Amino acid sequence: MIRFSLVCETGHTFESWFASGMAYDHQAGNGLVACPVCATSKVTKAIMAPAIALNRGTVIESNETVPPPVTPATAAPALLDPRQRDVRAMIGAIRAQIISDTVDVGKSFPEEARKMHDGETPERPIRGEASIEEVHALIDEGVKIMPIPPAPEDLN
Repeated sequence: MIRFSLVCETGHTFESWFASGMAYDHQAGNGLVACPVCATSKVTKAIMAPAIALNRGTVIESNETVPPPVTPATAAPALLDPRQRDVRAMIGAIRAQIISDTVDVGKSFPEEARKMHDGETPERPIRGEASIEEVHALIDEGVKIMPIPPAPEDLN
């Protein structure tokens, strides 16, 4: 596992763990890494201080002191500070409200959104899937759409 410091296009900084550097590149390249504050997927790695291994199991990152080893008995139940937990809870509540108030049309989302925009079918709240190209085409046509914020657990 590797931890990266990340920054979104609007300047929010956060950290996330990945299986490897290649895993980060794959996820970021496919828009799967999103800012937990503003949900943008335009995220890049921030400059980090290197981790230095002194001996087996002891790592010092920059000038930080080395904490005692974490064992199952001392492991914290969460790696998030209270603010991060609050943000995740808000995102979860928003997602739950959107999901409960919309109809999932799946991969037919672009067609259904166009039909409603063109007045061919009555307007109703829908959600579904669309590729980046389909999203850009809908926006260019003036169809009013927005992404659902990703669930934080979907990004880890």
